[in-house]
Amino acid sequence: MKQIVRILRDPEADANVPLPRFATPGSAGADVYANLRPICRSAGQVVLPMERVLVPAGFRVEIPAGFELQVRPRSGLAHRHGITVLNAPGTIDSDYRGPVGILIANLGQKPYTIRHGDRIAQLIFAQVLDFAFADVQELAQSSRGEGGFGSTGSN
Repeated sequence: MKQIVRILRDPEADANVPLPRFATPGSAGADVYANLRPICRSAGQVVLPMERVLVPAGFRVEIPAGFELQVRPRSGLAHRHGITVLNAPGTIDSDYRGPVGILIANLGQKPYTIRHGDRIAQLIFAQVLDFAFADVQELAQSSRGEGGFGSTGSN
């Protein structure tokens, strides 16, 4: 049975831009669309090489307790244009109720224009387990020990 997630459009959002939706029944991620501010809607948002921009999605979301909403890049944009989500995966916490924005970075060599209504990222629900930290005097031994970056192989 599908869980229902409550979404509220922002007041200045364009109601013609779709809310997040799954492209196919087997999609893990829901496409999220650029819902640019009125002043940018006709020209789009240009992202220069090595620049980052916060692109509004036009909504707020009520994430169920015990879950996070991960923001991930779209593989086609990354492959064809070098467009990615900067802090991938980004996390939207279940107690956040503010506007959703997607932090986009252009790792390509050419400027890229995000158009109003473009699919810019995908949203994936992930369960969050409840943990607490305990201050201890020592940790259990492991076969890896203190080996850090590159310690498990030469590649």
